[in-house]
Amino acid sequence: MARNEEKANNMFNRWVTGKQTAIAGGPKGRRPYLASECRDLDQADKWRQEILREIGKLVMEIQNEGLGEHRLRDMNDQINKLTREKHHWEKQIIKLGGPNYIAQGRRAMDEAAQEGFVDGMDQRGGGYRYYGAAKNLPGVKELFQKPEKRTVRRTRAQMYRNIDMDYYGMRDDDDGVLIKLEAEATEKARAEAVAEWEAEQARREADGGKKRRQQEDDDFEALTGGFKAYVPLPDNKDIEALVLAKKKKDLLAKYASPALQEQEAEAKAMLNKQ
Repeated sequence: MARNEEKANNMFNRWVTGKQTAIAGGPKGRRPYLASECRDLDQADKWRQEILREIGKLVMEIQNEGLGEHRLRDMNDQINKLTREKHHWEKQIIKLGGPNYIAQGRRAMDEAAQEGFVDGMDQRGGGYRYYGAAKNLPGVKELFQKPEKRTVRRTRAQMYRNIDMDYYGMRDDDDGVLIKLEAEATEKARAEAVAEWEAEQARREADGGKKRRQQEDDDFEALTGGFKAYVPLPDNKDIEALVLAKKKKDLLAKYASPALQEQEAEAKAMLNKQ
């Protein structure tokens, strides 16, 4: 009894599996090695979607930096391989009359920042691309660094090679523009010089008028104030000498006789002494 029930369950399981397979579009076959071998548009589109799912799964896994260098390089190679295979299927879909996924991808790539491509490779077709943690692998990070621009200084001979007469201004007045500008500048400078000279003359005349008025005031004061005589006054020594001479003269007049005074005067005259 149990054996019959087990057989019934197995048959029922096979029936359910077959029905699910029929609903899914038939048995799941193996993806053709070459995209050109597929002649069905729906099958080609299905294989392209499968490749996209595999690429998305690997891109999620490659974000883990702890997988190791060798594992990251293998996964990155697998993603690039699947990307090339997807491109072949997209070309086959175009041949079978399907949508142009290549053009859509190009527009999306143009709008994106195009990050991760190695410089010098084709960014729209067969360029090798690094994903996730693979960008930080040894020798890969340097590929994304832009080289510094070196400024090459020109030599003196290179600078003088392109110098002509125009550089030295020898033909600046050929068109007459410079002459007109120089004439306008000359007139402007002359007018400024004349205005400055007139202002200086007015200032000098104003200063001269003040000096003349001051001189006239001084002359008027001298005339109205009277004449002032500057008489030298005797100092202390002269006054003492005069007082001493006056006392000596008074003593001689009081105690000396006239004859004695005459003799003293004659002796001073002989000695030329006052």
